[in-house]
Amino acid sequence: MDTGWIEDFLKLAEEGNFSRAAEARNLSQPAFSRRIKGLEEWVGTVLIDRDTHRIALTEAGVAFRAVAEEVLRRLALGRDEAREIGTTQANTLRFAATHALSTTFFPDWLRTFEDQEDVGTISLIADNMQACERLMLEGRVDLLLCHHHPAASHKLDQSGFRSMALGEDILIPVCVPDAQNRPRFPLPGSDREPLPFLEFDERSGMGRILAASEVITRSDASLRPVFRSHLASALLRMARDGKGVAWAPLSLCAPDLAAGRLVRAGGEQWSVPLEIRLFRPRARRSAVVEAFWNRLPAAAPLAET
Repeated sequence: MDTGWIEDFLKLAEEGNFSRAAEARNLSQPAFSRRIKGLEEWVGTVLIDRDTHRIALTEAGVAFRAVAEEVLRRLALGRDEAREIGTTQANTLRFAATHALSTTFFPDWLRTFEDQEDVGTISLIADNMQACERLMLEGRVDLLLCHHHPAASHKLDQSGFRSMALGEDILIPVCVPDAQNRPRFPLPGSDREPLPFLEFDERSGMGRILAASEVITRSDASLRPVFRSHLASALLRMARDGKGVAWAPLSLCAPDLAAGRLVRAGGEQWSVPLEIRLFRPRARRSAVVEAFWNRLPAAAPLAET
């Protein structure tokens, strides 16, 4: 059994679509389908429910997915430990960060370590939360920087990962102002005139947080989705173009608010408090990663889990 089959299976579980998963794996769809079938034959049971409109995992597939993620993560950890001897891998801090934090928080935060001893080579991958989780679960990065809310689900459970809060942020609804500098799309809207809504898609950590906070459902906001993306920056661009109301982290939309390009679409009851949190595996990493993590409490006095 080729470990590439496991990667194929996990990508299919993530995408829920054979065509997109095959394209992401740089395979033709027939070849990709054969590899998935080969994995099912090796496991000895059906892992994919092909009878639904959106590809779904069978009960056996759900159970195997957890095992597959752990296998790849442990293989990657074992590979990295081997590379640590006599390779430059041992001197690299590999970060994954969600798109927004990679530009708004990460550069300034990293500068706080400039007056300390060498932290090694920094490698950063910026992606959506779903992809960042995958990088961590597969052991391809050492540290994950993301927004966090206690009610929102994620795959980095405390049995396998530790985390530390580095700062705070807030998720707020914004839209363009009208001629009187009031929100053009004031919340909550009405059933007669639902507000155009620029929403996060399922790959977005922000989308998970907004849904988990129930700030929209508890207030009976009347919204009509008109655009969807995992990128907060894309939603903000559409908001600046007057296409609707979007929720965005204050760290990202503060320049637009200060310049008057955007205004808050509602009061504090529509806001969602956030943590900026750094995750790492509980298993020991390279010496440079361990040294960096041990220096963090002085620079990050918030709670660790």
